[in-house]
Amino acid sequence: MTLSASELSIGQARTAVLVEDLKRTQLVQYAGASGDYNPLHHDELYTREVAGYPGVFAHGMLTMGITGKLLTDWVGDGNLANYGVRFVNQVWPGDTLTGTAEVTAIREENGEHFVDLSITTTNQDGAPVVTGTASAHINA
Repeated sequence: MTLSASELSIGQARTAVLVEDLKRTQLVQYAGASGDYNPLHHDELYTREVAGYPGVFAHGMLTMGITGKLLTDWVGDGNLANYGVRFVNQVWPGDTLTGTAEVTAIREENGEHFVDLSITTTNQDGAPVVTGTASAHINA
């Protein structure tokens, strides 16, 4: 599936709940899948007593990956040309994350057509946890 420029307009947005009640098990599963075994993401005692955080928290790349699904669900698998984020707040077990992608430009570059998107993922309190941008290939 590839979107066409005629299906898009500047300011058009797509919002979706990305995860409800993030579980600690999901953090451990991501650690295994990614190979990132930083104790901040799975060892409660270390995180509290050594690092001084109130508890374990999600990997930034897990949050980026969850947000990325919003994008690929909209623009189609294999169509992302660029995707970058900034991690602006931690994601905790129990959080519910909602992502929004908004069209900021529809353009042509070197004969290829693209949609540019602004991305924000927020927690259940409306606080942004990830912000970023993406570009995807589209049909003319």
